[in-house]
Amino acid sequence: MQNQMKFPKAKTKKKRKTHKKSILHPKDGTCYLCIRLHNDYRYHSVLHEHHIFGGPNRSASEAEGLKAYLCPAHHEFGPEAVHNNISNMRLLQQDAQKAYEKTHTRQEFMDLIGWNYLDEEKGAEQDV
Repeated sequence: MQNQMKFPKAKTKKKRKTHKKSILHPKDGTCYLCIRLHNDYRYHSVLHEHHIFGGPNRSASEAEGLKAYLCPAHHEFGPEAVHNNISNMRLLQQDAQKAYEKTHTRQEFMDLIGWNYLDEEKGAEQDV
């Protein structure tokens, strides 16, 4: 007698998440921060995909293309790496918000990420 289940389990397919391309720059072998900080367009054989808004916002970052392709020196290793340098991390976050707001509203960004990185009011208060 064959070993068959009385109620066989239905076969389901895993839902695959779509990985949107970066809205900051194409994956063409150049590092976003090398270009942005040093005007250096050199080709890098290794690039890391950095999700600009990590933690609980990582999936939103992936879904909306809020990521950048960085060389290892600007991603994890060295003094200019976004994981070691808060000013470079803020620069990426501001650039990503500006790029997102070209096609969306500020409120949509706030609903998605929950924080405004282009806070003009803070800058105005510091000047007083």
